[in-house]
Amino acid sequence: MKNIKFPTAQTILLIIAGLVTLLTWFIPAGKYDTLLYNSASNNFTQTSTTQTLNLPATQQTLDALAIKIPLEKFTNGDIYKAINIPNTYKKLEAQPQGVLEFIKSPVKGIIEAADIIFLVLIIGGLIGIINSTGAFDAGISWLANKLKGNEYILIILVTTLVAAGGTTFGFAEETIAFFPILIPVFLAAKYDALVGVACIFIGSSIGTMCSTINPFSTIIASDAAGISWTTGVWGRVFMLAACLTICLIYIIRYANRVKKDPTKSIIYDQREQIAALFGNTNAKVIHFTTRLRLALFVFAMCFAIMIYGVVFLEWWFVEMTATFLVGAIIIGFIANIKESVFVDTFVKGAGDLLGVALIIGIARGITVIMADGLISDTMLYYASDLTTGMNKGLFATAMTGIYAGLSFFIPSSSGMAVLTMPIMSPLADTVGVGREIVVNAYQYGLGLFYLINPTGLILASLAIVKVGFNKWLKFIMPLFVILIVFTLIVMTLSVYL
Repeated sequence: MKNIKFPTAQTILLIIAGLVTLLTWFIPAGKYDTLLYNSASNNFTQTSTTQTLNLPATQQTLDALAIKIPLEKFTNGDIYKAINIPNTYKKLEAQPQGVLEFIKSPVKGIIEAADIIFLVLIIGGLIGIINSTGAFDAGISWLANKLKGNEYILIILVTTLVAAGGTTFGFAEETIAFFPILIPVFLAAKYDALVGVACIFIGSSIGTMCSTINPFSTIIASDAAGISWTTGVWGRVFMLAACLTICLIYIIRYANRVKKDPTKSIIYDQREQIAALFGNTNAKVIHFTTRLRLALFVFAMCFAIMIYGVVFLEWWFVEMTATFLVGAIIIGFIANIKESVFVDTFVKGAGDLLGVALIIGIARGITVIMADGLISDTMLYYASDLTTGMNKGLFATAMTGIYAGLSFFIPSSSGMAVLTMPIMSPLADTVGVGREIVVNAYQYGLGLFYLINPTGLILASLAIVKVGFNKWLKFIMPLFVILIVFTLIVMTLSVYL
């Protein structure tokens, strides 16, 4: 039994894809009608399985369809995706997916996820270039010396900053860029790679789970629920502070254990492999030259420009990817790297993250199978039926659990919001609680399950540091249980306060 190794992330996802393919043979097919606002023609398009209707963009149209959302939420661009129309679910002829569809799903997923995949590959190329200059080694040595004796500050700083990005603009996929950059810093501070993964991934997860002004979850979900995003915001601020504190205490306690006794590390058996992967973290201090400082400055500015563009300029993957590509070229000029060497180094760096890119594509392929098998809306329909007749406290708890389950099948926060809120938020009215309870349940359910969701980003993140999913589960499960208990207590109490 000791020789049996836990499967790789790619294999885990393919097994899940196979199971989801089987589900399409047993879960009834069905679909809701959808409504999409067309800004060019200023009208709505209602799409069903049998027809497509153009409807006037008026509040009367929304009222007639039982969509309790103000018209301006559509016209000002807050809701830009098609939403499900309540009470329009219809059972359809089954569309079971076969072996051929299963085989094609990773390819379709890679095509659909091409934007984030190219971002990952270009970031890999940029990392390859900056590493070849020696600038990053110099930066690690400098930071390790500065933090000597106070390395815990690094944990607090990284986790808090990433959480701030998550709560404000949904800092999630972008964190992939930071793993190969920051992991060596944590290793230099005498922690293990799991501490670095935890700071970045848990920070992002808690930030997005307790989003306050995140347009891709809080705002779009509140809009789709027909309420202001400021409704319930102070409760989410409290949750952010409380959950972040719990996570920091948990990570620091584990990190201190590892620092005092490296054999306490969950990944102690991989220490040499990981050290080789990220270079020699015990190397002597490398002094900065002006050239190295300038290269690191350009590297850091790539991330600063990316964050500014996403928050203020409505950038997305194309613009972010272009930023990192230009940054790599500028660093190549600064470091005076020959053209042929630059290309070889860039390609090798991109190749180092190819496994991560494939994981992202295979995970997207699972959602392709569900969409083609017409089972996503069916699960949403039955999930909405579960809350009928519940008391307030049980409703809040049940909605959190339902959203956690749905997030396995719909891992996109914005996609989940527009697909489910028009259906789920009116259920709050029937049990006498505010609709912000449903918005909170949506955020907390997604955020909690995101910590272990194999169709999210955790497998891609672990692949960067060559850590198995089983070891992540061993690390995260105590914290996962603590956060679940705390969240459900807060959700239950919130409906009575």
